[in-house]
Amino acid sequence: MNYYALIYHLTDDYLERRGTYRAEHLQLAKDAEAQGDLVLGGAYSDPADTALLVWRVEDSSVIETFVNSDPYVKNGLIARWEIRPWTVVIGTAYEK
Repeated sequence: MNYYALIYHLTDDYLERRGTYRAEHLQLAKDAEAQGDLVLGGAYSDPADTALLVWRVEDSSVIETFVNSDPYVKNGLIARWEIRPWTVVIGTAYEK
């Protein structure tokens, strides 16, 4: 299994608009967590301009499926996003 960071770059009006889509977005994330794919997720708060979701999956296709299903992405709350492979070497969640 590999670690990946999904980085969402949020729109300027993200906080004002997210309420409509928040429950569906969070359910999608909870489902990914229940599958064992999503490790951590959340938005930076000061400023609220970026969100980080940490994944542990075989390859990035699982993350791409998530992104393409995410109502935040589909409804324009995400200005751009990127998936970055992440080489983890230490931490309580790290498994060799």
